[in-house]
Amino acid sequence: MERLPRGANFQRALMLWQIGLHVAGDPNTPYYGNRDMCISVGSGSAENFRPWLRMSTGSPIIAHAVAKGDLEMAMVNPSAFLTQAHRGTGLFDEPLPLRVVACYPSWDRFVFMMHPRTGLTSLSQIKERKYPLRLSIREDPTHSTRVLLDQTLEIHGFTVADLESWGGSLQLNGGPGDERRMTALREETIDAVFDEGLTLWFDESLARGMEPLTLEDWAFEKLGAMGWRKVDIPAGRYPHLKEDHTCLDYGGWPLYTRASLPDEDVYKVCAALKERQNEIYWETLSGIDQLWKDTDATPLDVPLHPGAEQFCKEQGYL
Repeated sequence: MERLPRGANFQRALMLWQIGLHVAGDPNTPYYGNRDMCISVGSGSAENFRPWLRMSTGSPIIAHAVAKGDLEMAMVNPSAFLTQAHRGTGLFDEPLPLRVVACYPSWDRFVFMMHPRTGLTSLSQIKERKYPLRLSIREDPTHSTRVLLDQTLEIHGFTVADLESWGGSLQLNGGPGDERRMTALREETIDAVFDEGLTLWFDESLARGMEPLTLEDWAFEKLGAMGWRKVDIPAGRYPHLKEDHTCLDYGGWPLYTRASLPDEDVYKVCAALKERQNEIYWETLSGIDQLWKDTDATPLDVPLHPGAEQFCKEQGYL
């Protein structure tokens, strides 16, 4: 059992947490359904619950709620979307006053995977040839990967709808390792996969003859200005990857807040992460100090909140 504070109140809170996990984690719930959770800490001693700290998972655009004060903190994946909110690019028309509390480590990449039989060596050629590409992507058009795809295709001068209009087709999936995708790979009924979550499908696609497509320099430059980092997948990280591949970073789960949140509130959250690190599930963690450092699994292009900076300085992390 998780290490609990003393008192029956927290035993009951754990029960509520488990209920929330079960309901939100229902695999039959669509991605855009009731699968996010908001944790509220506050006072329930009066007629109305008085929230003090509300922390939520959710879509990138929930950053507006954090900036307005409807939430104190939220998490987003990948870090690039927080960068867009901070810069006022991509999904965001203007910069939002947001700061990083900590970044949950998660190494991932977004890859444009293409089969050589198409003869395509760039995304631009899809438009030039009006190629009827059979493309495997996520089924939820609001999913973060679809946002990145839309942003990437936009700078190339076309959309997913355009692709369909000239005879292309979409093989749609829930998660990156959806059995529908894996079956399509095995049966060779798709020409391309544009997605992240590489551990679930990337090596299988390599084994089936697909090759990762590298964006052109001008595209990396435009996407980089928006907030997407240009990174590499080293050869050998996946058994069938024989050469380094340059692509887009899809890592990091930053926990962020508005710049105006009191330093002491952020400090308490940072201290909680350190003290309860053994109760937290980590995908990968080189040390608790990694949560406040710019690393391959914790890309940070948004400043730390002053409360987080103070905590890190006291701990010797910065």
